[in-house]
Amino acid sequence: MQNFFRIILICTLCLSGCSFPGVYKINVQQGNIVTQDMLEKLKPGLTRRQVHFVLGTPLIRNTFSSQSDSYIYTFEKGGEKIEQQSITVYYDNDVMTRVVNSALLSDTPAY
Repeated sequence: MQNFFRIILICTLCLSGCSFPGVYKINVQQGNIVTQDMLEKLKPGLTRRQVHFVLGTPLIRNTFSSQSDSYIYTFEKGGEKIEQQSITVYYDNDVMTRVVNSALLSDTPAY
């Protein structure tokens, strides 16, 4: 009977350690950081190569069509809500036609 209580006690202590509220959670950043200054440099008529020079290599390339590049950035601060910024650049024959900015984070914490 004593062994049973010891096993229960050990299991309880082990499981309570998994959900300890004081555990440090790191910030997680993923993707391409695109600032407002970088977006202002983009003008219709730039080649894909020039756009890649300004914004960098896109995180996601459209596998079904080469008419767009997507620049995605996500930031999760210590296990809180995930913030996301998404910028899509559209091309016609490798010449930029337009940029769609669905959300640009006001503060990019990577700096």
